Amino acid sequence: MNIVLLEPDDCQDALWIIQQPRQYQHIIQHLKLKVGEHLKVGIRNLARYLVEIKKIDHDKIWVEPIQKEFVPTKLPVTLIVALPRPKVLRRLVMDSVTLGVDKLILIHSYRVDKSYWQTPFLQQLDHYVTLGLEQAGDVYAPEIQLYQRFKPFVEDVLPQMIDIDKPAYLAHPYAEKPMPQAIGHACTVIIGPEGGFIPYEVDLMKKNGCQVYHLGNRILRTETAVSYLLGRLFA
Repeated sequence: MNIVLLEPDDCQDALWIIQQPRQYQHIIQHLKLKVGEHLKVGIRNLARYLVEIKKIDHDKIWVEPIQKEFVPTKLPVTLIVALPRPKVLRRLVMDSVTLGVDKLILIHSYRVDKSYWQTPFLQQLDHYVTLGLEQAGDVYAPEIQLYQRFKPFVEDVLPQMIDIDKPAYLAHPYAEKPMPQAIGHACTVIIGPEGGFIPYEVDLMKKNGCQVYHLGNRILRTETAVSYLLGRLFA
């Protein structure tokens, strides 16, 4: 936790209040901060500040803003990922937010088990987003969308996201050309399930404007592919 992320309602008065048990325990037990010491705080979707601790209660901490701070820049990327296994989903969301993805879209595909859409983890996405923002020192949450039908998404939604200034790159291990590097412009990136997209799905995405590239001769896990790909494109 590199900042404490607060909701706007917690920052209405001159002194802001930290009252989430997880955040309170981190400040008291791990950081061991006391009254008069400084802390980095973010207000969700608004700004980030350096604050001073003014009062500590048994379950609340009051802080006062000292100065506004820089917020890390987002990557100009929309990340589309076939919904992974529930345990991977948590890491995927946190890592994507930490890396600065501007928009995250989770989709269905042939090799995505339908039971994945019933996982309670999908109801906890806001929590994973918060953890990712606190890790990165960011305050701006990415937009997250879910599409449970592959073909309507690819034919009706995906083409509207693609233009000459924002191409769509599909990472596929059996493509002929390697993924571009250090592109310096906005893009949409698509990563399939760990078993990969089936040929029909690859062909449909190609027909609807996607450019298909490989990431090398190794088959990567979903969360590994996300980190490697974003680093390659935006290094």
